This record gives sequence, C-alpha cells and structure tokens, in this order.
Amino acid sequence: MEINGYFLFIAITVIGFYLLEVVSSLLNLKALKPELPSEFEDVFDNEKYSQSQAYTRETTKFGLIESTFSLIVFLLFWWLGGFQWLDAQVRGFGFGFGPIATGLAFVAALMVGGQILSLPFNLYDTFVIEEKFGFNKMTGKTFVTDFVKNLILSAVLGLPIFALLLYLFQNPAFGNVAWLVAWIATTVFQLFLLFVYPKWILPMFNKFVPLEDGELRQGIEVMAKKCDFPLTGIFEMDGSKRSTKSNAYFAGFGKHKKIALFDTLIKKHTVPELVAVLAHEIGHFKKKHILKTLILGILQMGFIFYLLGLFLNNRSLFDAFGVRETSVYLSFIFFSFLLSPLSKLIGVGMAIFSRKNEFEADAFAVDVTGSAMPLITALKSLSKENLSNLTPHPFYVFINYSHPPMTERLAALRAL
Repeated sequence: MEINGYFLFIAITVIGFYLLEVVSSLLNLKALKPELPSEFEDVFDNEKYSQSQAYTRETTKFGLIESTFSLIVFLLFWWLGGFQWLDAQVRGFGFGFGPIATGLAFVAALMVGGQILSLPFNLYDTFVIEEKFGFNKMTGKTFVTDFVKNLILSAVLGLPIFALLLYLFQNPAFGNVAWLVAWIATTVFQLFLLFVYPKWILPMFNKFVPLEDGELRQGIEVMAKKCDFPLTGIFEMDGSKRSTKSNAYFAGFGKHKKIALFDTLIKKHTVPELVAVLAHEIGHFKKKHILKTLILGILQMGFIFYLLGLFLNNRSLFDAFGVRETSVYLSFIFFSFLLSPLSKLIGVGMAIFSRKNEFEADAFAVDVTGSAMPLITALKSLSKENLSNLTPHPFYVFINYSHPPMTERLAALRAL
C-alpha cells in the first residue's frame, strides 16, 4: 500500500475517533458521583444507585474493550493487505459473474466476517453483563434465531439495493446523474421500508397483541382524541421475551401507524404514567419530529451520493488501501472511511436536534395531560428500572446522547 494523503487522513481519523471515544468514556466514568441526586431520593435507595453506577462502569469498560479490539482488527486487516486479499478471492470465486455479483460477494463476506467477530462480544454482553444486573431474559434459542433472522434480513433488504447502486454508478448511460438517480431510488426504498417495517418486519421478532379494553386503553383513547391523533393500533409487545428493560415507541405512517408498549412497561407503571408516556410519543408525531428527521436523513443521503460520485475509482484512494484493481463496490467502502469525519459531525448535529425534540415532546405531553407529574414519575421509575446513569459527563452527552440527561429533562418538566 502507498502511504499517501488519503492513507494518512483515514489512519489519523480512525485512531482519532477511537481516542475521542476513550477520553469521553473516561470522563463519563469520572463524573460518577457517590451522592444520590436529590431529585431521585424518592425512587432510588443507596443500593439501587450503587448498582446503576456499577452497571455504567461495567458497560463502559466493556465497550472500550470491544472498540479497541475492532480498531486493532481493522488496522491489521488494512495494513496487512486484507482488502487486496479479499478482493482477489471474490474475483477468483466469481470469475465470469460480472462486477455486480463480485461486489455483492465482497460486501457479503465483509458483513458475515464482521458478524462473526462481534458474536463473542454480543454473547458476553447478553449472557454475562445483562444477566449479572438482572436484565437478560433471552434464551440461547432466541439469541440464535435473532442472529439468523438479522443476517437474512440484511441480505434480503441490503443486497438488492446495493446491487442497484452498483448498477447505477458503473453504467455509463447514467454518467454524471448516477448520484441523483441513486438518491431517488434509495429514497423510494426508504419510504417503502417505513410502511413495511411495522407490519411485516417487527412481528418477525416480537408478538404484538392489541391492548385489551380497560382503564389504560380508555385513557389512551381519550388522550389521543384530545390530541386529534387517529389511533390505528395500540399494542402490547412481549419485550420481556428478551429483557426486563421497559420502553414504548411509535412506528410507521398512515394506516400502518403502530403504538407499542412493552409488557414490562405496562406492569411497572400506573395508568396516568403510561398515558403521559404515550402523549410524549404522540408529541413527536404532532410536532413533526419524525418527518423532519426523515427529511434531514434524505437530504444527507443525497449529499453523500453526490460526494461519492466524485471519488469513484480514485486511484490514489485504492493505493492507500493496497488494492491493485479499481471497482465501484470498493469505492463505496473506501469512501465510507473517507467520509467518517463528516458522518461524525452529522451524527453529533442530529443528536443535538434529537435532544431538542425530546424537550418539545415532553412539553407537549404536559400540555395534553394537564400535569407534569405523571411524566416525571414515569421517567424517574424508568431510570431506576433501566439503571440509568444519573450523572453523565456533559462532553459524553454532547457526543453520544440522543436524549437529554434525566436531571435536565426533569428540571425542564418542573419548570413547566
């Protein structure tokens, strides 16, 4: 390989982001305080608070071990000529099948290899750490079936769209507008997934039972009517199949909208708390947070495709990775490394936008329910149940958090 400008830029970027993760994680651990914040004294006892801090320490240290391993594997694979070796293997195996089939084989090999390397970490995280802190409810059978289903879904959904992108970018007929056609095609595919995901994909992993008639359903229906939010489905999801952690979410559009409440959430919270949580989720829809995030993602994708078109088959970029023969499929992969600083900046920007949206959805829930207290008690209980870190470091929050720290969120609710 050639140590050129691209080589130095990507090497510095990859190592730099790793060091950024290490520093932010160490700062986050240092920010753990032995004193329980006064806001949570009515929910946490000293034992539970100590447990939440132990959970943060263990998951953070484990995350650093995993990221260190991933960095070492990537650098060794790159600097020992792994990309050239794998490219030669798939070209030899796929002789006569054409560049698209070869590209699919290359990406599939990388995907399977990555899954295999991450498997021991996923197993340890699930059956050691999550088990140790009382979260894991997943059996070995469920873990294996989830792993297989995810691989199949990645292949069924990912490989065809990647094949289409390869076709568009290497077909001379599309020329300088290949990026535009690719942008349109992937946007259509993304919108298609928004309708397919809640109806067909989610049920592959969990059971969704319509919420039975009773005080909870009636409370949700009254609240939804007040919000002018047409309910197309309220479901209880068997989240306890995998974890004791609680959550609720909103998915889909139009007739395929789905509101899902984890069974663990229903069991541990009062009706007013659950109604407040759902009001928060509906707030995201009414405030157009979902639509705005979708539009920003589509615009980002178009910009990335445009930049990609400028770096296709860049000889210097291939030299930096030690690959002799240029190809569109490897251009995609190498460009992703080149793009990582911009992707990180976009990610931080989207996290800031997401935290702002959470405050707005909280305010919407208070306005609809008429009181901040149900949402406050629900959030505090969720912090206890999920062993949340109550004192995260601001820098770690800035880089990683899609939701505001719980103390800030509760302070904003009380100010309302």
